Amino acid sequence: MGIDIQTETVIGIGEACRAFPPNGISDATMARFIQKGVKIKALGVFVKLETIKIGGRRYTSKEAIAQFIAAQNADDVPASQAITPTQRRRQRLKRWQRSSAARSR
Repeated sequence: MGIDIQTETVIGIGEACRAFPPNGISDATMARFIQKGVKIKALGVFVKLETIKIGGRRYTSKEAIAQFIAAQNADDVPASQAITPTQRRRQRLKRWQRSSAARSR
């Protein structure tokens, strides 16, 4: 999506650390949220906090923080739709075998 600087409330990273409920987060935690993200186990994906760079400094927005928190608290995927690591590995293997077979023809 990206941060729209004309419609969103842009804040510095230090202010963003203090904006996280309930009592704020550390700089190291903020760096992890930006760089690595947080894994959503039910979906098997990582969600990162959106940032923008202006003049060599990083900024985020209050709306991006709200979206980041909402993504972590979205309704869980039903167990029947969740993919285990073993299932994911088998799917990758099947895709690889199909592509190998297609290339050898």
